[in-house]
Amino acid sequence: MKRSQDPYTKEVKVSSGFIPLQGGKFSIQATKTDIDFLFVLDGGKCFDDGCQASVFYEGIKLKTNIRDAGPTNCNGIFHFTFRNMAGSPYALQNISSKKISSIKFKDNTGKETEVIFNADQQKAFMNFSTCILTEAKTLLQ
Repeated sequence: MKRSQDPYTKEVKVSSGFIPLQGGKFSIQATKTDIDFLFVLDGGKCFDDGCQASVFYEGIKLKTNIRDAGPTNCNGIFHFTFRNMAGSPYALQNISSKKISSIKFKDNTGKETEVIFNADQQKAFMNFSTCILTEAKTLLQ
């Protein structure tokens, strides 16, 4: 986990750095205002604010649907963004506390790209998200 400070705004940011996945990579960042899950998918997929991702969990039928919170792009970049506040939203609690088996990203043409998590990636995702969420709460003070 990396902690940095913007030289101009003096805002502190906590980041996991990039972690590789099958078909891309992800990073989790937190600031005083936001917690951002950034996914970069291989193949130059196009995403806009109408695109969505479906998160599937291991061993249960629960699914979380999340809209892209990033700018329109054709670089395969997809953001899940949550407000950083004292209590965590239900979707954020699920993403950080349950093993993710896969995430299906739907691009702006409706085509789905599935990223499947292996056991090591599940563990890394849970560890980093839990750690970032803990650190994000300290940024609120």
